[in-house]
Amino acid sequence: MQEYDVVIIGGGPAGLAAAISVKEEGIDNILILERENELGGILNQCIHNGFGLHIFKEELTGPEYAQRFIDKVEDLKIPYKLNTMVLDLNKDKWITAVNEEEGIIEIKTKSIILSMGCRERPRGAINIPRSRCAGIYTAGAAQKFVNVEGYMPGKEAVILGSGDIGLIMARRMTLEGAKVKAVVELLPYSSGLKRNIVQCLDDFGIPLRLSHTVIDIKGRERVEGVTIAAVGKDRKPIEGTEEYIPCDTLLLSVGLLPENELSKKAEVRLSYVTGGPIVDESLETNIDGIFACGNVLHVHDLVDNVTLESINAGKNAAKYIRDGKRRRGNKIEVTATSGVRYTVPKYINPENVEKSVDVRFRVRDVFKDSFISVYFDKIREMHIKKRILTPGKMETVKLTKELLNKYTNCRDITIKVQRE
Repeated sequence: MQEYDVVIIGGGPAGLAAAISVKEEGIDNILILERENELGGILNQCIHNGFGLHIFKEELTGPEYAQRFIDKVEDLKIPYKLNTMVLDLNKDKWITAVNEEEGIIEIKTKSIILSMGCRERPRGAINIPRSRCAGIYTAGAAQKFVNVEGYMPGKEAVILGSGDIGLIMARRMTLEGAKVKAVVELLPYSSGLKRNIVQCLDDFGIPLRLSHTVIDIKGRERVEGVTIAAVGKDRKPIEGTEEYIPCDTLLLSVGLLPENELSKKAEVRLSYVTGGPIVDESLETNIDGIFACGNVLHVHDLVDNVTLESINAGKNAAKYIRDGKRRRGNKIEVTATSGVRYTVPKYINPENVEKSVDVRFRVRDVFKDSFISVYFDKIREMHIKKRILTPGKMETVKLTKELLNKYTNCRDITIKVQRE
């Protein structure tokens, strides 16, 4: 039996930042558990730049960004176990893990930080009919083949889905000599960041086909081509709009799912919208002492935001170790409505807020020349003009301690999109 004060599950950008934060708060008896053979998580295969603009005020590649935190983990002598898969955990914070050197490991801890990241939605989840031939990959798997293993998935590709990974792989495949015939998106707007559309598609002349989807795959041993079609408002193919595109590769960039199988075992309540845990202002779940941060909580657009969120989770886990259970009474529910999909956190207890709390959220659709409005019960306190709002970009509003104290009897904070 091994005992720790805080165990961080996941050694990606979220887990690393959280662990460093816990250590810097004076808690020494901590451990990082990582199932891969190195720390850094998904950043190790993201060799493009654009990371770190907010945290380090400079452009870094994914591995460079991760290495900054790995170096700090080493400098602070934070222990970690690699190639270690967590098999089980429960609400009493007992962890069962396994690795080659130690076999089955039983760990008892006072606090857990969930930072397992997310996984890609597979082909089976989107029901593309017909052939099961070779040449169909998720965009993340193709990214690992190209950037880490040094293999090209194919020479002529179509990409289904315009999430950031799909956009980045359109550029990466092109730079490696492949021909990307089209990026096909079911929705009438891209789900990726605007900068990635410009830098990865527009700069390379790669067409983006909005309101289209793949309806058929041709090929027996290997993909020979795909048929795409326009879709209506009901997202169903429109007869007569079919178009055949010859290709040998189909990449899927059709969404990310927070990796919460372990969270379910610990009886952590999950959001039906985000797929991640429901947390309060301290990023604590419904289970005392279990915190969540990063893409396991909700899918982020920028790793800098993951880092900031994870630092906060680490501070609160350390405070939990020092002070014990926090006050859970007098909590205010944060409600997403009128164009807002969800909020993180879902609950705020003003007594636990030191200076301010950041509420992060995404909108449901594209809105132009609109406002983000924040209501305390029925009183509008914030009305922020936005030239454009898109589902691909996460938004944030900062609620200060003074503002929360102004409404001592508030029961509901509502965030919505308004035209005026």
